[in-house]
Amino acid sequence: MRVRLARIAHARSGDKGDRADIGLFAYDLPSYEVLKREVTAARVAQHFAWLGAAGVDAYPLDNLLAIKFVLNGALSGGAARSLRSDNLGKTIGAALLRLEIELDAAEVQTLPRLAGEDR
Repeated sequence: MRVRLARIAHARSGDKGDRADIGLFAYDLPSYEVLKREVTAARVAQHFAWLGAAGVDAYPLDNLLAIKFVLNGALSGGAARSLRSDNLGKTIGAALLRLEIELDAAEVQTLPRLAGEDR
């Protein structure tokens, strides 16, 4: 079953120069194992291809049940050079949470139910 990443994680993001940083945090250990399997640097690079990043680095943080992603060269030169009218890296975390991931039947059963959802 495909679900949005937001079902099993939350994120914070920001920018530093021409890099966007995303902290992706699982709600529990089983969800963290799914994150490590499904949300790779290559997958994040593909999801954000429209930004034209020069590469994505991933740093698993097992003690925090989190993965830090750095999107290099993704912010059109950074705040001082960019023509974007948004907050640059501040919204990137929310965009990552829209990524759809694949869960097996057992993993789906561990998800909290949404209002009006039948299983």
